[in-house]
Amino acid sequence: MKLNVIEMGEGSPVLLLHGLFGAARNWGGIQKRLAQRHRVLAPDLRNHGESPHAARMSYADMAEDIAGLIAARGMRAPAVLGHSMGGKVAMALALRHGPMVGRLVVADIAPVKYPPSLRGYIAAMRAITLKMGLTRKDADGALEATIPEAGIRAFLLQSLDFSADVPSWKMGLAELAAAMPDIEDFAEAGRYDGPTLVLAGAQSRYIRLENHDLFRRLFPQARFATVEKAGHWLHADNPHGFLTELEPFLA
Repeated sequence: MKLNVIEMGEGSPVLLLHGLFGAARNWGGIQKRLAQRHRVLAPDLRNHGESPHAARMSYADMAEDIAGLIAARGMRAPAVLGHSMGGKVAMALALRHGPMVGRLVVADIAPVKYPPSLRGYIAAMRAITLKMGLTRKDADGALEATIPEAGIRAFLLQSLDFSADVPSWKMGLAELAAAMPDIEDFAEAGRYDGPTLVLAGAQSRYIRLENHDLFRRLFPQARFATVEKAGHWLHADNPHGFLTELEPFLA
């Protein structure tokens, strides 16, 4: 699959992989900062942003998308950083195509199965009636009963395109709904022996101490760091703390 990509900077290559419901543009200031020293590519993963939609969305499928991007852009062993779902894509890529990955950074996700806690977001988004005259405020109000957190609603609504007379979702919501069992799980096996940094948000429960042994089995060189004053969206909650851990590892 040919993915939409935001590229900037020159130097050693870095790939940034966003999480579920996100898009390449979510890396914003992080990408601009890294581009001062690196060639940084941020793709929209399948069924997200400006990239094509597809019925299949396993981690094997998404890893092959990224392997194809690396080959097509002539990148030699880039550092691959993935957040949340993107972190699982990065891990799958490293386990399947180890020589392609120079360094691996996994941001606030573990190689384990998670409960189906996000399916309600998709149902709420699909329940919005997309019609002429629909405003962002209307859409926000439609989500509020199911998703009380204003920040999460604002994040999700970034993918609702109001440029046409009738708004439309950039995300493939039907495809995402069907793929949620695969997205929640992680069935990849193998071993990646390259340098690996696992970053956790101090206020997040996505990575637990009991996950560290599994990380070490799959990624023997894994080392762990915590970004203070940050939850699951650690690169947005505390970008300075995130970069303080990330930049020395990339260097």
